[in-house]
Amino acid sequence: MYKAFDLNGHVALITGGNGGIGLGMAEALAQAGADIVIWGTNAEKNATAKTKLENYGRRVHAQIVDVGDEKAVIDGMLEAVATMGRIDSCFANAGISKYENSFLDIGGDAYHRIMRVNLDGAIFTMREACRHMKARAEAGDAGGSIVGVSSMAANFGVAKNEHYGASKIGVIGAVNGIAVEFARYGIRANSLLPGWAESELTSGLVVDDNFNKKAIGRVPLRRWGQPADFGGIAIYLASPASAFHTGDAILIDGGYSVY
Repeated sequence: MYKAFDLNGHVALITGGNGGIGLGMAEALAQAGADIVIWGTNAEKNATAKTKLENYGRRVHAQIVDVGDEKAVIDGMLEAVATMGRIDSCFANAGISKYENSFLDIGGDAYHRIMRVNLDGAIFTMREACRHMKARAEAGDAGGSIVGVSSMAANFGVAKNEHYGASKIGVIGAVNGIAVEFARYGIRANSLLPGWAESELTSGLVVDDNFNKKAIGRVPLRRWGQPADFGGIAIYLASPASAFHTGDAILIDGGYSVY
């Protein structure tokens, strides 16, 4: 019997795991047997997600962590490891977006906030996960999976949101470096590039008839992605099934980019 997707005994950490794609991945990982750590900045959403995930019979630890705060990430990872005993996979998923009227208007606090969360936050999170996994490897327990959640926007021009696209390209660059540097410790690193998917980030576009006609109408599967659509790839990347898969940027977009 093929058991490579069995995640019993596995602990997965998902930033932004209290909603959207992050929660969709967390639910799938829990159903595959993993215990879950979720990081978010909204206590109410964390509590709701924790209750939902506990219904799958797994241990769940929810933390308030602002990933753009380097010290908060360091302390958060130490707490997660102390509480759960280990972290086997880390999904740096937390992200924000803000469309401007034009590229010419990008800058100031909004620009720095996007970079702080999307790029700094991902790098700090993946760095601390690598630190823990490397220490485990040096103690004789090698292995681990790092997943940086980028975006289809890393491959395409996103008008009026160039700062978001730049932050997501940065995630891929960091992940590729991790894949090379930490392979000796049995640590794999891959990027995940979601296409148009329903979440808080896209809530305004979901109800925009013109956008749905022009953009979603171009998706060969003819629909928005749903959080659950990213569960399967999360299980795969966390599991031994992807033991020889590293340094990749995996696009999940309903076929948008090939149409």
